[in-house]
Amino acid sequence: MVVPGIAAVFDLDRTLLRGASGPLINEALAELGLRSGELPGERLVYRAYDRFGENLLGMMLARAAAVAVRGWSVDRLRAAGRRAAELLLTEVASYAPGLLAEHRAAGHRLVLATTTPYDLVEPLAARLGIDEVLATRYAWTDGVYTGRLDGGFVWGVGKLAEVRRYAAREGIDLSQSFAYSDSVNDLPLLSAVGHPRAVNPDVALHVVALAARWPVLHLDVPPGVPTLAGLEAFDIGRLVVRPELFPYARFAIEGVDLIPESGPFILVANHRSYFDVAALALLVAAKGRPVRFLGKKELFDAPVVGQLARALGGIPVEREHRAADSLAPAERVLEAGEGLALLPQGTIPRGRAFFDPVLRAKTGAARLAARTGAPVVPVGLWNTESVWPRSARLPKITNVLHPPLVSVRVGPSVGGLGLGPRDVVADTEAIMKAITDLLPREARRPSEPSEEELARTYPKGKFGEERAVGVAPAPPTRRTKSTGRNLTATSTKG
Repeated sequence: MVVPGIAAVFDLDRTLLRGASGPLINEALAELGLRSGELPGERLVYRAYDRFGENLLGMMLARAAAVAVRGWSVDRLRAAGRRAAELLLTEVASYAPGLLAEHRAAGHRLVLATTTPYDLVEPLAARLGIDEVLATRYAWTDGVYTGRLDGGFVWGVGKLAEVRRYAAREGIDLSQSFAYSDSVNDLPLLSAVGHPRAVNPDVALHVVALAARWPVLHLDVPPGVPTLAGLEAFDIGRLVVRPELFPYARFAIEGVDLIPESGPFILVANHRSYFDVAALALLVAAKGRPVRFLGKKELFDAPVVGQLARALGGIPVEREHRAADSLAPAERVLEAGEGLALLPQGTIPRGRAFFDPVLRAKTGAARLAARTGAPVVPVGLWNTESVWPRSARLPKITNVLHPPLVSVRVGPSVGGLGLGPRDVVADTEAIMKAITDLLPREARRPSEPSEEELARTYPKGKFGEERAVGVAPAPPTRRTKSTGRNLTATSTKG
């Protein structure tokens, strides 16, 4: 008995790619001497396409392109396709490779179905590991194009027909398969599969997807992050997240330039207050790069705050799951070339642990660095607890006459991480030491806190309860061979 296969069929422009492929393909054609200059209004057409999606005029021009290449050398056009692949790889949506990898791991056939000519997109599909390319083909003879099509025009119902022929030939069950597209013109295909997905949809497709309850995706942002006109919540948020938004605190932010300009990175900071997130948000806004926050699931379950956290691309940690499973979404963020922020301590220390100069942490940051090779950028936070002590339900928003000074210091990336098999405990110690070195001298000296200071480290009402039964002892520690510094015995749980 032959078991039917499952395919994942992807459109190209505004789906796998952030925008239209045309400008970069034209650039490759020009480099190979197959094109000179731009057509009048060409840039405006592509800008409109990137913003609003494909239109009938653009498809008519694409259909007529077969005539335009009549007499062209097949070999030279294919060479232009190979050059175009190099250029187009830079425009692949950040989260598209991860989605392709998920389908590949599930045993699904990866299919590219696009109007763009086969000879110009096949090299890109090969670089992305796609199994089959269903694209418009130009007829040729004696090494030159004839000006006619070889088969149908792969658009609308023509694309569906091509996919159906492929499915029949390869034993693919479309009722179990997936299709991804941005255009309402691909409704025939989307309606024919069991799992349609609207990706960065045009207005018409968005309406259909909402009515049909199809998932709506944006592969240039993490799953669940909404976008509008190409902007996500982070782009809007950075315009309003400024120090003036917090008149009850002053900020000294140093070392913003130490955050990488491009590529993945892991931003790690110590945890002293609920206000730490605001301090880090100001740092991230000053840098201007999207950074996703990794936090406890309880935060994302909270009303309003949880919805906002998800909209900004936050990643909830399921503590009851295995460490590898809980870190998988964070890995996808780093593999997409974005920044990730987390607080390795996991929670604000209570009691005397809050004043311990040795910062104890979980190993999640070290594990992520080892798996992805992303640099770890330490951040030292100081005095956030004066703005919002743990014993208070809200920050001291009325303290605008003498607001406390919050220090946010970024240090150089922690070296020696992500370079192969490592001792994640030793790596975690190195990370936390790098954070400690960014704190003021008083943070690195042992101290005996007063009763009032101890009370401020507990949620409201908890200090008295724990004092009644005896404050819980500090977590057991052990010394490692690497540095001799203390680390909690539970820190290997990620």
